[in-house]
Amino acid sequence: MNNFLDPHKPDFQKVIDHLKIELSALRTGRASPGLVEDIQVEAYDSMMSLKSLASITVSDARTLTIDPYDKNLAKAVEKAIASSPLGIMPTNDGKTIRVGIPQLTEERRKELLKIAQKKIEDGHVGVRNVREKIRNTIVESERAKKTSEDDRFRAQEQLEDFVKKQNEVIDGMGKEKEKEVMTV
Repeated sequence: MNNFLDPHKPDFQKVIDHLKIELSALRTGRASPGLVEDIQVEAYDSMMSLKSLASITVSDARTLTIDPYDKNLAKAVEKAIASSPLGIMPTNDGKTIRVGIPQLTEERRKELLKIAQKKIEDGHVGVRNVREKIRNTIVESERAKKTSEDDRFRAQEQLEDFVKKQNEVIDGMGKEKEKEVMTV
């Protein structure tokens, strides 16, 4: 029997990995390097991600410490963080930048929950898209007489089982993020 699933497992993993990145960028009231590491900073006449220009550490539960490798970039890093959509204000002592993460309001928590649920749904859509691509390959294989009808049913059943597991992983990530967002 032809194995239709194995060549596409990395596609499913890409969907899961992308979702992890998207969810980690949601601010939950706790300091996390993921909040700021992808902020674009104008440095050396180009736009670069913050993680490539500085070390980002968590000082305590509500404070990030950003230490630029090149101290001359401290102002540019501060400006990039201040103008980001995160709504946080950094403090700069000339060498190190500190970012205080404020406590979330109940209204903002609910807003973040809706955003997280949208990202979770996007993850489900990504899994469905990969599933459809594989399903079409299975059907085309049967039409081309490369696979029997029984093999097609077995392959589709195997595919559905795998998709169900991927969706469970996504739902688990969603429940974890919901718990994280709603924890005061």
